[in-house]
Amino acid sequence: MLDNILSLAGVHTHIGPYHILQGIDMEIPEGEITVLLGRNGAGKTTTAQTILGLLHPSAGTIFFDGKPIHQLDAPQVVRRGIGYVPEQMNVFLDLTVMENLILAAYDRPRPDEEHLQTIYQLFPPLEKMLQKRAGVLSGGQKQMLSIARAMVLPRRMIIIDEPAKGLAPSIVNSLASSLETMREAGTTVLLIEQNLPFASRVGQHFYVLEDGMVVHNGLIEQLNKDLELQNRLLGLEG
Repeated sequence: MLDNILSLAGVHTHIGPYHILQGIDMEIPEGEITVLLGRNGAGKTTTAQTILGLLHPSAGTIFFDGKPIHQLDAPQVVRRGIGYVPEQMNVFLDLTVMENLILAAYDRPRPDEEHLQTIYQLFPPLEKMLQKRAGVLSGGQKQMLSIARAMVLPRRMIIIDEPAKGLAPSIVNSLASSLETMREAGTTVLLIEQNLPFASRVGQHFYVLEDGMVVHNGLIEQLNKDLELQNRLLGLEG
């Protein structure tokens, strides 16, 4: 049985007067890819931001690697070993690919060379474009760079928000292969996604949110066999 690297229990999150998360319970197995599904406004991104300390829960607990993180701020959570790739691709368009990677290393003068080689193996196009400005990259290449930035420092877990959105099928296939390689190397991934074929290919576990609550969870292979649930999920928008 796999150990859980991340656990949420009874998590409630408010944004101003709005009660967004209403008692989230989740268990994320270490070394696996767990997919978080749900309609726009269901609370997926709020869940990610609450885990990361960008938002603080009004109730409940979050444990990472057996230690509580729900009262920590984002920089403290990141230092514990969680990376984040937001939906809007957090790259600096006027900087080169290498400069983007260097900035992601924070207080280090440059990323560890061995770790960079691992990133290049995951995303071969990036190594050929190190001196190009990020602004001239294609959408798929920007997404690769965004994920690479989250991996510049060693991460035990990465949260990725809708990486396949708006990408061509060939790029989505390449991205799926990269995520599978990350998992095989031992990185835990929480993937927020609405592309069901993509999610079904890369994920092992899934949760579905509706109105800030978990309404379904289980193994992806079970989701693949449940046509009624698939039909419901396939109606998701953006």
